[in-house]
Amino acid sequence: MTSPSSDLILERMMALHPKIIDLTLDRMFRLLEALGNPQNDLPPVIHVAGTNGKGSTQAMIRAGLEAAGKTVHAYTSPHLARFHERIRLAGTLIDEDALTAVLDECYAANKGGNITYFEITTAAALLAFARTPADYTLLEVGLGGRLDATNVMDKTALSIITPVSIDHQQFLGDTLPEIAGEKAGIIKPGVPCVVGPQEEAGMDVIEAVAARQAAPLLAYGQQWHVGIEAGRLVYQDETGLLDLSLPNLPGAHQVMNAGAALAALRHLGVDDMACEAAVTQAEWPARMQRLKTGPLVDLAGTAELWLDGGHNPAAGIALASVLAERPARPTFLICGMLNTKDITGYLRPLADHATALYAVSIPGEKATLPAAETAAAARAVGLRAQQAENIAAALSAIVTECPEARVLICGSLYLAGAILRENG
Repeated sequence: MTSPSSDLILERMMALHPKIIDLTLDRMFRLLEALGNPQNDLPPVIHVAGTNGKGSTQAMIRAGLEAAGKTVHAYTSPHLARFHERIRLAGTLIDEDALTAVLDECYAANKGGNITYFEITTAAALLAFARTPADYTLLEVGLGGRLDATNVMDKTALSIITPVSIDHQQFLGDTLPEIAGEKAGIIKPGVPCVVGPQEEAGMDVIEAVAARQAAPLLAYGQQWHVGIEAGRLVYQDETGLLDLSLPNLPGAHQVMNAGAALAALRHLGVDDMACEAAVTQAEWPARMQRLKTGPLVDLAGTAELWLDGGHNPAAGIALASVLAERPARPTFLICGMLNTKDITGYLRPLADHATALYAVSIPGEKATLPAAETAAAARAVGLRAQQAENIAAALSAIVTECPEARVLICGSLYLAGAILRENG
């Protein structure tokens, strides 16, 4: 009898709890206890929370540590094309046999109990990490921080909080201080915390939590500074100045993400060469990613094809900044979003940088915002907009109108994942 594939086990796991998101740690600790508490046997953990920039910052830290000769586990979510992307064991994506084994073990240990998909799959990642030697473990929170399924260690090596903004209000609170308080829940007693740029109301909360935990802060604008000077990234902290290449991940916001990554790496004691690698060798798909091969690229012809998974107002501002830096070229958006997101807040900063928008529904996603609503929201912020049946239809219409267009597919990581699968 053949073993079930990881896809089949993951499908079973989806049925274990009626809610996709249900923030509490009780179920997680119950399962971890049944598994022998693997969270206590992890290589030193670097825990990353925040609203935007978590993945990019984590990718830069990983690139820097690996350039320094360290082996690194990494956990991130959601995945784009395949679940395996979430779990990187000592530098390599988990293979099918190893993934199937830990998923099956977690499913059996759970004994049919209530648990969310994210919780049980996070437990599987922790189990895999605990059994594989490495120098560091990078954990990105799924949602919030205080009650996130990754927040199960008594002690970490370092906490990182990237910029906090309004998102996921239905789970984290309606105000920036409430959301910042949830993100700051990853701060551990006495453990240093790197803090990226924050609005004052959020920073006040983070500082208060850190004070209660006696956790030293390494904060942007205080203990470290970063910026662009003469086409170079310049970083400075109390140990000195770094003059580095600009990040290979595009956008001014990536300079700030690089600053947080560099602050973390300097705290961990890596050398300048590893810091250079952090900003020049990091890879993070669907963050203003240029698609260069595949059937969609063939369909685009002479048009540029880009992909970005940002999905909240802060991401819209960052994306608008990236577009403003690009050479002048007619820019068309193909946009699909979830119905839980602030589409008006996301699209408003993009309106001045786009010629038109084609709205699509995200294929296979129950929580997609209907294309008609996306198109209506785009028109409300001043964009010429219409619906398209799918990505290929939108792309065909754009290149017919403007063969030399810049085409940006955007609005959701779930849409980005569908594109990466479709484009091969």
